[in-house]
Amino acid sequence: MLVKETWHQIAPIADAAAQLFYGRLFETDPEIQAFFRGADMAEQRRKLIQALTLVVHGIDHLEQLVPTLAELGRRHRQYGIEDVHYDTVGTALLWTLEQGLGSAWTPQAQAAWSGAYAVVANIMRGTSTH
Repeated sequence: MLVKETWHQIAPIADAAAQLFYGRLFETDPEIQAFFRGADMAEQRRKLIQALTLVVHGIDHLEQLVPTLAELGRRHRQYGIEDVHYDTVGTALLWTLEQGLGSAWTPQAQAAWSGAYAVVANIMRGTSTH
């Protein structure tokens, strides 16, 4: 699967990719940065990569991931995350992958990641029927 193949290329630069992601996210929507005031950003980057790795490895068995993703979505709502934020996060994630993958970021890779993110975001939003 293309998501897994491309993730293996990102894994060696995971922390740098996470730094790019948060930089782009905060640049795109500075209001989101308020959710991270006082946060240990090194820990946040680690959690992001851990969550993405979990999703990538579990994407073939999504039904097993649904409870974990639904709980993650509930926690994010408690922090004040709204549905619109998922779009901003998705855009920042795809941009980050494009930066990290370079020529491996093909239209097929973009479509695969866009589709995977949409499924995950919908589960986290509580709008998925999975």
